[in-house]
Amino acid sequence: MKKVISVLLVVLFLASGLSFAEQKGKICVATGDKSPEAAVSDKAGLAPYFMIFDEKGDLTEVIDNPFKTRKFEAGHLIADFLPTKGVTAVIGTDYCGEIVDVLKNKGVIPYNFHGSAKEAVEKLLQGKVPEATK
Repeated sequence: MKKVISVLLVVLFLASGLSFAEQKGKICVATGDKSPEAAVSDKAGLAPYFMIFDEKGDLTEVIDNPFKTRKFEAGHLIADFLPTKGVTAVIGTDYCGEIVDVLKNKGVIPYNFHGSAKEAVEKLLQGKVPEATK
């Protein structure tokens, strides 16, 4: 009986470790404010701020979006910019046109989430945030 319990505990710990180990690289959350409690922006490319979190979910940097006024090219510009920061996941609530494919081709997976930046990162690390679709 002790062996069965031990085996089950090992399997449980391995499974939970694998679910958290999936996020490689930094996470960018597009927001309208500099606080982790700020809501995820409804226009990722035009958001006033990018909050950068590490793979563990710790906030490491807040960036004033240099492309927030570039309406028609913001998506393409952030697709080039985010990988230079080590970002492999971006969280917003709206991605226009072909930008989902452009981001993915640059190695950045876009996700949709409604709520705070902090909550978005926590849920992403738990595998509970859906990828954005076209």
